[in-house]
Amino acid sequence: MALRHAVLAALLDEELSGYQLAKAFDMGVANFWHALPQQLYAELAKLEHEGLIAGREVVQETRPNKRLFKVTRAGLGELERFAAAATKPSFIRDDLLVKVQAADHVNADALVAQLTERITFAEAKIDLFEALLRTMRGDLAEEEFLLRGDRVGPYLTCLRGLSFERANRDWYERTVTVLRERAGR
Repeated sequence: MALRHAVLAALLDEELSGYQLAKAFDMGVANFWHALPQQLYAELAKLEHEGLIAGREVVQETRPNKRLFKVTRAGLGELERFAAAATKPSFIRDDLLVKVQAADHVNADALVAQLTERITFAEAKIDLFEALLRTMRGDLAEEEFLLRGDRVGPYLTCLRGLSFERANRDWYERTVTVLRERAGR
């Protein structure tokens, strides 16, 4: 997947400025695609040049003018082609896993500290995803929302992000327990 597809997907629901797009990435898209704000601005320029998004200038009286972007028919066609194409399996690429792989030969205390830090990070993300999911479904129960709610795609990706972070937290906690028990032998 290229950044272009993540940007197109993020612009499906509403017109967004570059700043709003960066915030949208932080809140939802970041659970499956990471991009820095400068990468997003560069991608917006490319997508507009290719006709996959359209930008319009919004004049603001007390602030600098801003540009809002929306997906064009050509952009929807690009997303359709992307959705129909074969998908490669994902893989984990995490430097902490390399460190744990070497756990028998490195300082276990340093690993425990890093794993504990990751537990805190995962718990914060879990809280964020749970709040996003509650906001998206409103007064509907989850199963009702999944059957009849608006825009199930973002909800499903947030569910995946929640599951991912819970699994990470559980693995970090178990690994900390194992390393501490082995150090106490």
